[in-house]
Amino acid sequence: MSATTQSKEQVVASAIREISHIATLPEITLKIIELVEDPKSTAQDLNKVISNDPALCSRILKVVNSSFYGLPGQIGSINRAIVLLGLNAVKNIAIAASLAKLFRGGELTKNFSARDLWMHSTQVAAVCKLIADKMKVGLSDEAFLAGLIHDIGIMVEMQYDRNKLIEVFEQVGDGTGGVALLDLEEKAFGATHQDFGAGLCSKWKFPASFTNVTGFHHRPLDLPADARTLTGIVYVADRLCAEFGSGFKLDMTSHQIDPAVLEAIKLNPAMMEQIRAAIPETLANANQVFG
Repeated sequence: MSATTQSKEQVVASAIREISHIATLPEITLKIIELVEDPKSTAQDLNKVISNDPALCSRILKVVNSSFYGLPGQIGSINRAIVLLGLNAVKNIAIAASLAKLFRGGELTKNFSARDLWMHSTQVAAVCKLIADKMKVGLSDEAFLAGLIHDIGIMVEMQYDRNKLIEVFEQVGDGTGGVALLDLEEKAFGATHQDFGAGLCSKWKFPASFTNVTGFHHRPLDLPADARTLTGIVYVADRLCAEFGSGFKLDMTSHQIDPAVLEAIKLNPAMMEQIRAAIPETLANANQVFG
């Protein structure tokens, strides 16, 4: 391990330790994740856990009944939602409801607020699901969650050293000066939001695919060929949302999508055309449900 890699890991570990009171998922969310990952669990087990939290229940039913999922009629119970959407989708909606609480903190500079970052994250999540659906790779639920957490490292930076992050965003300005956020983060913190995000995913014991997403969403081709699909989907969704959506977009100096990434994840021009056509409606739905 190089000295740079080692010092970067130390910076990340120290930050995560320091903000552990914030960077902890609620107990009920951890229980839900544990349940869904246990092959012996049933829909009834999940229903029992969620039903103990009325606020979470109502948030899940709000999402389930939105145009985002396009289900027929009003779904009045968590049990019915699980039957129609599956354990995984309901788990991800529960995580989304928990994560929303982490994205608090108002406006940091005139160009950045945690609220903008949450809007961007939910939009990327929705477009990731759209892309995965079009690709028919069986990753829709996973892709949604991956999009939701891809920039969580910025919240780690914000809780760890707010003043440093303010300096970084002031130097980035409105993003039109061509100054790369990743370079400025590296100088200020000794690590980037990709590193902090990957560290937080490890702390949360999320699967490796999510650590890859948070750690490599700006450079999916640095991953081994067999581990690029989910991160590649997030990379594409991130750039499409920067192009079409509102919310945070200061971490990229260009919205151009590298054709090599499209090729690596087998996303062909016809699919991209369909995805682009569906984006305005997808973003409107996401803003209505998660905004």
